[in-house]
Amino acid sequence: MIVAMLAFVGCGDDETAEAEDFELTLRLSHVFSPEEQLTKSMDLVADRIREETDGAIDIQTFPQGQIAVYKDGVEQVVRGADFISVEDPSYIGDYVPDFTAMVGPMLYNSYDEYVQMTDTELVADMKEKAEEEGIKILSLDYVFGFRNVITDEVIETPEDLEGLRIRVPGSQLFVDTLNAMGAIADPLPWGETISAMQQGVVDGIEGSEFTNIGNSIYEVKQNVALTRHFLGAAGVYISTDVWDSIPEEYQVIIQEEFDYGAVEMVEILENEHADVVAELEGHGVEFNEVDTEAFVEATAHIYDEFPGLTPGIFDMLQEELEEIRQGN
Repeated sequence: MIVAMLAFVGCGDDETAEAEDFELTLRLSHVFSPEEQLTKSMDLVADRIREETDGAIDIQTFPQGQIAVYKDGVEQVVRGADFISVEDPSYIGDYVPDFTAMVGPMLYNSYDEYVQMTDTELVADMKEKAEEEGIKILSLDYVFGFRNVITDEVIETPEDLEGLRIRVPGSQLFVDTLNAMGAIADPLPWGETISAMQQGVVDGIEGSEFTNIGNSIYEVKQNVALTRHFLGAAGVYISTDVWDSIPEEYQVIIQEEFDYGAVEMVEILENEHADVVAELEGHGVEFNEVDTEAFVEATAHIYDEFPGLTPGIFDMLQEELEEIRQGN
């Protein structure tokens, strides 16, 4: 018994020493501008983690595509780099296709529906599959608003988008969805987007009001069609190997801070949305409603045709949403 007790105490000392001696620098990358709330939230989370770990976990943030983003960023994670990718969950769909359906077109009516969806057993199973691919999902809940079509045209139906070239991120889900909505989807790098609109290379962009105000898109395009075709959300991803190398007490801090940061960000944006809309209107932006059912019908086939999806995944998501809506 004495030997066993000594062995137990010794293990505890080793674990403490491991945490005390452990240092890790992580690069965190995303495409959002410094003015957007996601950038501010990531900086706050990084600062809090650094402070609570006494500098042992140093997360260096790189906004606006300064380093690898989109597919390249997720690949850094899969390869085991000391890297945190903050991207739309559809990019995880390259490894676990059902994530693409989870953020598919015309699915959610509110921020809260999406946040509750990420807490379901259905999504928990997706997260486990992602870990098998080397991706530890720290959060899926950095919601930044419904994405709408921003052009100089009044868009009310899919027919109104015919012939218009719309910039989208380099996600196949975005390309397929905007094409299905009637547009010609053009997956340009973010750094080329504003100049492409100014030069007429593309006729517009799709994005949220927060993206619009944060990047001064209103200076180039003045009409927002409220398609709400996607709920804009970003997840936070790290290599499972890197995660497993971090002492448990630091893992707890990291997870808690990313969880809190997501809740904090959603609350901020929900409170600010009306003011942002008013500010955009003050810059001359006009908003118009659309024929939502026409866009739902135009994009419905994506859930049947997108490669690799679990058969019936759309119905599974709808069942979860029905329970969520009844609970609310």
